[in-house]
Amino acid sequence: MTRTHTATCHCGTIKLAINFPNDITGLKQCNCSICRRKGAIMAFTASENLEVVSGEDKLSLYTYHTHAAKHYFCSVCGIYTHNIPRSNPNVFGVNVGCIEGIDMNNLGEIELIDGNNHPMDAKA
Repeated sequence: MTRTHTATCHCGTIKLAINFPNDITGLKQCNCSICRRKGAIMAFTASENLEVVSGEDKLSLYTYHTHAAKHYFCSVCGIYTHNIPRSNPNVFGVNVGCIEGIDMNNLGEIELIDGNNHPMDAKA
C-alpha cells in the first residue's frame, strides 16, 4: 500500500513528499567516500514518487568524481535530504533521518552497498 511520507531538512526550508509503494523497505547504507562521511541510511523510490513541496530554490547540488550521482542538501542548514544514485538515475534515495515519524532505533536490517568498488570506477 502506498503511503505518502514527509521529509524535511533540519530548519524546515526543504520539504519533500515521498511515496513508497511498499512502504519504507530495503534500507541501504553506502561506503563510498561521501556516503561514509554522511552516515546516512537511505530508502529508495522511483523518481516520479518524490516531490519537492517547498524550498526548491534553497536546494544545493553536489556532484564529484563521475558526476553521475547527484547529492542534494539544504543551503540554509546543510542537511543532506536526498540523492539520485549513479547506480540508478531513475530513483531517488531519501535520507531516512529526514523522514518525519521514523524511529531510527527501530529500522531493522540495513544493506551495505559497496560504493568503494562501484563498476563505474573500474579501470579499463
